[in-house]
Amino acid sequence: MDADVLVIGAGASGLAAARSLANRSLRVMLLEARDRIGGRVWSQPALRAAIPAELGGEFIHGDAKETKTLLRETGSAAIDTADESWKWNENGELRRDDDSKWGADLFDGTAALAADESVDRYLQRFAGDAQMRASVEIARTFVEGFDAAEPAIASAQGIGDEWRSGVDFASARPLGGYRAMFEQLQRACENANVQLRLSTVVRRITWSRGAVAVETQGANGQTQRLHARAAVITLPVGVLRHGGDADEVIFDPRLPVAKREALALIEMGHAVKVVLWFQTAFWEQLHDGRYRDAAFFRCAGRPFAVYWTQLPVRSELIVGWAGGPKAIALRDASPDELIDRARDGFGAMLDEPALARAQFAGGAVHDWSRDPFARGAYSYLAVGGREARLRLAAPVDQTLFFAGEATSSDGQGGTVNGALATGERAAHEVAAALRVTA
Repeated sequence: MDADVLVIGAGASGLAAARSLANRSLRVMLLEARDRIGGRVWSQPALRAAIPAELGGEFIHGDAKETKTLLRETGSAAIDTADESWKWNENGELRRDDDSKWGADLFDGTAALAADESVDRYLQRFAGDAQMRASVEIARTFVEGFDAAEPAIASAQGIGDEWRSGVDFASARPLGGYRAMFEQLQRACENANVQLRLSTVVRRITWSRGAVAVETQGANGQTQRLHARAAVITLPVGVLRHGGDADEVIFDPRLPVAKREALALIEMGHAVKVVLWFQTAFWEQLHDGRYRDAAFFRCAGRPFAVYWTQLPVRSELIVGWAGGPKAIALRDASPDELIDRARDGFGAMLDEPALARAQFAGGAVHDWSRDPFARGAYSYLAVGGREARLRLAAPVDQTLFFAGEATSSDGQGGTVNGALATGERAAHEVAAALRVTA
């Protein structure tokens, strides 16, 4: 045996699982296809701003116990985001937007549905009520933007359950970004003798009860076959669902029908996130400081539906975001085109396009949907998928164990903390199966 446990994927869930297992004196090997840790969290040094650019996960949602514990270990903390919001209206004006519920109350009725239905169909129930029209559009925009979901596909019950959990409506950021937290996780793994192998792509997972063989391919094309008693699989749903070409991860034998059915009911949301650096925070000076404390600018009618600042930390960095159908509409644009569109959209929203161009210092973007090791931003439930996360999380033959944000069934799907918590959960399951005590 090369290890007691092979952990596949060195994102938040994989690192958390590897650390927990190694601390139980198990021999752990952590395999990562990329040349870095972090998965869909990717912190890059800023061109000008004092804080890093987060090309992937950026926020902390809800109580996030595991995340905040790790931040304390690094000497950092979670800082609540500012909440002042401005909305661009159909007249081309920016107005204060104090509606903080985002249409969430419309989904209270999903718990009583006799059968699940799409968000689109559910929202049609309110189409005849003129007084509800604004709330319906706010809710639809939030589903598309925050959940990166397509309303025609997304589960109304799934969205309702998620929003009622309260996780979505409280957010913070790690002080200084996520990099330090992930470096702390990596050090903890190394100190516990986890073998971390980067640039190692998993091609085939062969399994039977009590035995796993994983075929890998390294950066130079070399192949290797690794053996263990169990495996923790933290691959994103987009990768697990993918098939038909050389990037496919093959399970031999195939995963059980229940697992494949669960995967079919969990979608990967599409999102385009563009980080923009400016020479100064020029928007803070406009109109006698009108937008000085603005945290979010919302402009549903534009390609990028929302922009946000880094407040309460003051910075020259702006993030442009398009989710769901808006992200799909941008899929043919090159990285440079996306940066230009985000910059120009921000300037046009402020009615200062020339100033935005003059102040522009650079930008960055990563297409997670085209990334072969992600194939999407984060997960959401399709119609009929209310129990899919639980079924995806269930171990197979006490040998294959599953973690990652898509397996989080307590409202933390799509979040970094959901990934961390499920990594810990999978480690407990492995330890129980191998009869290892803490």
